[in-house]
Amino acid sequence: MKKFLSIALALSLCFMLVSPVVFATEAEQEEYLVQFTEEIEANVLNSFGVEDAEILYEFEHLPVVHVELTEKQAEGLKKNPQVKAVEIDAEVEATQTVPWGVPRVQGTDAQNAGYTGSGVQVAILDTGIDRSHEDLTVYDGYSVFTDSANRDPYYDGNGHGTHVAGTVAALNNHVGVLGVAPSAQLYAVKVLDNNGGGSYSGIARGIEWSINNNMDVINMSLGGSSSSSILKDWCDYAYNRGILLVAAAGNSGNSSGWGDTVGYPAKYDSVMAVAATDSNNNRASFSSHGPAVEISAPGVNILSTVPGNGYSSLNGTSMASPHVAGAAASVWQAKPWLSNAQLRQLLNNTAQYLGNSHLYGHGLVQTYDAIRR
Repeated sequence: MKKFLSIALALSLCFMLVSPVVFATEAEQEEYLVQFTEEIEANVLNSFGVEDAEILYEFEHLPVVHVELTEKQAEGLKKNPQVKAVEIDAEVEATQTVPWGVPRVQGTDAQNAGYTGSGVQVAILDTGIDRSHEDLTVYDGYSVFTDSANRDPYYDGNGHGTHVAGTVAALNNHVGVLGVAPSAQLYAVKVLDNNGGGSYSGIARGIEWSINNNMDVINMSLGGSSSSSILKDWCDYAYNRGILLVAAAGNSGNSSGWGDTVGYPAKYDSVMAVAATDSNNNRASFSSHGPAVEISAPGVNILSTVPGNGYSSLNGTSMASPHVAGAAASVWQAKPWLSNAQLRQLLNNTAQYLGNSHLYGHGLVQTYDAIRR
């Protein structure tokens, strides 16, 4: 929109008289799209007083021009038989989806209060993270693999790690989706290959890298069915060094919720085992159960980032664990004086009670309640 201001000031020096100052404002212009019936007719525009400089762009495949017009010019053009349509060039903006799990764990409440995980470093031990995704910022990375297909931590041929990363910290950028802690610092630690497979030694190396690089939170949306005293020692060592370890409880649950089906490393005392819930706050049928379950988070139909600037919905305790990791990042930003053990206890104490602890642990993680406590 442009305003033109012309000032006419006439001075009569002969008679030492000053004429009045007159301010004349031209009619305001807006940007329009004008479509002709057959071909662009510049002479039609000119007949309504449209100058060449006011024609901003001529499209190629359809007889459409982007042009600056006054309202009077626009109304006149609408009546011209050679003009098919005259429309204001409406403004648009990028749209962002808030996955249902983010407000369910009070991630949006925490963000509205100014707590977005800023300054908290979160290591994603997974299949890597697509660093080029427009909705993610990845600060650094490491791969335990040396083969050409898997040595790049920023190449995620599986998509799992990128999805997990988005739940933790997809950016608040009016694009795609929103993470629980959009300002948390993501680190891609590739311990699973492009087929989603890995080993306990690889997890141990990922934990070691996390220790050496001063990570605050480790998310492990992975697991196995057998225990390892050496992997346990690595988890215990990281926990004793002040890192909060969060892991998927596993997807080996049965419909009755009977038995102990939690996998490793989630089952170790130094790790928070996260069960999955659905949009009704019920345990997901696949979610593992047992005395090691510590806390719950959304894990059904979770929309998040995938490689190639894409988005997809997945199910699993793998999707639940990063909700807790993101919540931990936001709470730690709000209460940086807490130790990892104190933060863990706070998350447990403020969780929303859902029922049987073998199914839900302390309940549904609640970010903002933990911040306010």
